[in-house]
Amino acid sequence: MPLWSVTEVRLLIDGHSCAPLEVDVDGRSVAVDALAREDGWWFLQDRLVLRGEAELAPGAHDLSLSFALVVPYLQGGPDGPLTLPFSIERSLQVHRETPWTLSASAFNWTPDVIRAEHPATDIAAGIVSSGVASVIELELGQLWRSFPDPSKAEAVALRERLTDVGGRVSIVGVSIDDWLSPTRRRDEEQRFAFLRPQLEAARELGAEGIRLPIGQAGPMLLRRIQPLLHELRLTLYEELQGQQAPDAPQVPRAIEDIAALDDPSIRLLVDTSMLMPALPPSYLEQLAAGGLPPDLLARLTNDWLEPATLDAVVALLRAGGVPPQAHTLYMNLLVRFGRSSVDVLRDILPLIGAFHLKFWDLDDTDDRVSQPLRDVGSLLRGSEFTGTLCSEWGGHEWLDDDAAGMTRRHLALARASLASGFNPSRHPSAQAPA
Repeated sequence: MPLWSVTEVRLLIDGHSCAPLEVDVDGRSVAVDALAREDGWWFLQDRLVLRGEAELAPGAHDLSLSFALVVPYLQGGPDGPLTLPFSIERSLQVHRETPWTLSASAFNWTPDVIRAEHPATDIAAGIVSSGVASVIELELGQLWRSFPDPSKAEAVALRERLTDVGGRVSIVGVSIDDWLSPTRRRDEEQRFAFLRPQLEAARELGAEGIRLPIGQAGPMLLRRIQPLLHELRLTLYEELQGQQAPDAPQVPRAIEDIAALDDPSIRLLVDTSMLMPALPPSYLEQLAAGGLPPDLLARLTNDWLEPATLDAVVALLRAGGVPPQAHTLYMNLLVRFGRSSVDVLRDILPLIGAFHLKFWDLDDTDDRVSQPLRDVGSLLRGSEFTGTLCSEWGGHEWLDDDAAGMTRRHLALARASLASGFNPSRHPSAQAPA
C-alpha cells in the first residue's frame, strides 16, 4: 500500500490522546499527519513503528489504536477510493524499573583460585570477559601475594583490564587481622594502619565500596576512617549474614553505632543467608554421608525454622556427638545458615546499601532459593535502595561444580525472582534455567 493511504492514526491511553505520534520511514521520523505527503510504499511484511511519549504510572493501562486505510485500487463511491476503518485494543502492564545493579562475586571462583591453574587476576577478569557479569565483587586477599599492601600499579592494571572488557568493580572485601601473634592484639593505630592500604587499593580498582563483617571495625575505628572514606569516595559496608539477625547478640549495638554516625559512607550489607526457609539438599546429603544421627538429620530436613531444631544442633555439639568428618560442615548450622524472615530488615532498611544473594545449590524445591529473592524484591519496593545485589555461591565448599555455570543460572533466577517481588503483577517461573 502507498504510505499516503495510512490516515487518521490515533492512539488513546486510558481514554486520553497520545500525541504527537511519529512513524519510522526509511530511517526517518515522520509525523503521522505528514504520511499523506509521502510517496513511498508500505510493504506487507514491514511494520510501521509508531513513536510517542506519555508518562505512565506502574500498573495496567488501556490502549486503543485506530487508523483509516485508503484502498487506492477499489472504488468507494462516485468521488473517491474505498476507505476502511481499523482499530485494536490492548492492555499494557507498566512495571517499575528496578533501580539496582546485579553483580557476581569472584568468591564464587575460590576453588579455581586454589587450584592455581590460572592467576587470580585472570580468573577475575574472565568473569567479565566470558559474559557472566559486567559488575563484580572482589576479595582483596584472593588477588595478590602483596596483600594487605598491594601496589598501586597492580590495582590500576586490573582496573584497566576490566574496563577494556566492559567491566567494573562494585565492592571489595577487605580484612582486619586483629592479632599480631597468638598472644598480641593490634591496637587501634595498628588496625588502622593494616586497613588503610586496602582502602587505597580499592579506590585504585575503581570500587565504590569495601566490606567488613558487622561490628569488626568498632566505633573507634569507624570514626577514624570516616575522613578517609570521604577522601577516597568509598562506602564501608558492614555485613550481616547467617545467624546475625538485627536482634542477635552484639548486632544491635553495631547497628546503633552505624546509625549514630548518620553518614551515607557507612552502611549495612545484608547476606540472604539470613533468610533461609530450608537447608540446601546438597548440604544435607553431605551431613548424611558424614554420619550425622538420622533423627537430627530428619529435623534439619523438615523443621529447620523450628527453634527446637537449633537447640538440638547445639546440644549435639556440646555433647561431642558430631562425627569428626562432619564437624567443619556442621558449624555452618550455627554461623552461616540463618532462619529469619525478611520482616526483620524493615526497620533497618534505610541503612542497607547492598545485598549478597547467597546460594548454596540451585535446588529450588518449595522455592527455597527463589522465595528469599522475591522477599527481598518486595522489601525494596517503594524504598530508595539503588545499590548492588551480588550473586555469591557458598556451596563450593562441598559441591564440585562449574562456578561460571552456577553463577549464570543463579543470576537468571535472581533477576526473575527479584522482579517478581518488586513488581507483584509479574509471575515468572521460579525454576532455575537448565
